[in-house]
Amino acid sequence: MPSTGGSRILDGFQPAYDATAVRRLREAGAIVVGKTNLDEFGMGSTTEGSGFQVTTNPWDDSRVPGGSSGGSASAVSARQCVVSLGSDTGGSVRQPASFCGVVGLKPTYGRVSRFGLMAYASSLDVVGCFGSSVFDTATILSVIAGHDKMDSTSSSHDVPDYRSDLASLSLLESKPLNSVRIGIIQETLGEGVDAGVISSIRAAASHLEQLGSVVEEVSMPSFSLGLPAYYILASSEASSNLSRYDGIRYGQQVSADDLNELYGNSRANGLGHEVKMRILMGTYALSAGYYDAYYKRAQQVTIGREHPVRICTLIIFTS
Repeated sequence: MPSTGGSRILDGFQPAYDATAVRRLREAGAIVVGKTNLDEFGMGSTTEGSGFQVTTNPWDDSRVPGGSSGGSASAVSARQCVVSLGSDTGGSVRQPASFCGVVGLKPTYGRVSRFGLMAYASSLDVVGCFGSSVFDTATILSVIAGHDKMDSTSSSHDVPDYRSDLASLSLLESKPLNSVRIGIIQETLGEGVDAGVISSIRAAASHLEQLGSVVEEVSMPSFSLGLPAYYILASSEASSNLSRYDGIRYGQQVSADDLNELYGNSRANGLGHEVKMRILMGTYALSAGYYDAYYKRAQQVTIGREHPVRICTLIIFTS
């Protein structure tokens, strides 16, 4: 089945093998009905950055489905498939799931093999999944999770039986979330956030309190560092990973008089604006004289040390 990663440079590319996640689904009896649209190489948040078509939100075709895995979220939301896969580097499963009203899960890094995934930022890329329910999503995770000898970063820890764990939850109890401590990050509720979004978060928090949890606002001054750190790290890794798409080893080839011109013509013709911009930014951050100032400092950013133990989980909107 052809794979493009949403990029015209891979138009017509036929992979020689299945990704581990896809192979495991097939072995479990799943029927793969097709591949969905996304922002080119996972770089975007609306699926408008695809090199082919624009995917719309099935709830309102004048709106976007989110991204980068917007096609996967839209397909599940429109009941074109029961479940789907996506990749999440900086929210690319969780955000479109929110936009399309489905369940989206980004597993812990290493829980699912990345073998066969088109690499964007290898230290951040995760294979995730979409479903119409938590149970459907847990079912898919149970199948695709686990160590893979083809991916040295995949975890060797045993895979829990997620479905049985869900079935054992006493959701009919009056206080099923008793003693669970949930935090709302104050810095996410400030200037620029739509009042309707804040209202929805407050309503969700109130419902969680009724189920027995303890909800409190927490301050994370370092939270604002997350996005710039992500852009530096992801773009730097992308500038290296995407160098393989040169018209020789992979990708559409545009004729030229010499090799350097062939590289330049093929990439200029086949890659979109957003991808080019991130490659340039990443190359700059990795260049001599700027590596320590940008890439190395971004690697040292740690978010959330202000509350390392006290909070079990956090509520945050996805865009």
